[in-house]
Amino acid sequence: MQDKEIIQKWKEGLSKAQLAKQYKSQYNMQIRNIRAEVRNRHSGRFITNKEAISKVEQVIYKYLKRK
Repeated sequence: MQDKEIIQKWKEGLSKAQLAKQYKSQYNMQIRNIRAEVRNRHSGRFITNKEAISKVEQVIYKYLKRK
């Protein structure tokens, strides 16, 4: 999920927790797909709820500060 998508969904009314949940699931799905190859089976790291909320809050804060 890109920053623009996070801002757009936040403007539509989703809470930070809901955004973090979506961000975490998409991010972890990408890591799972990368790890599916034998060559990359130890690549990447799954993120936790706290890390996802942190990312979402940073994006929203950066947007509000710019505005």
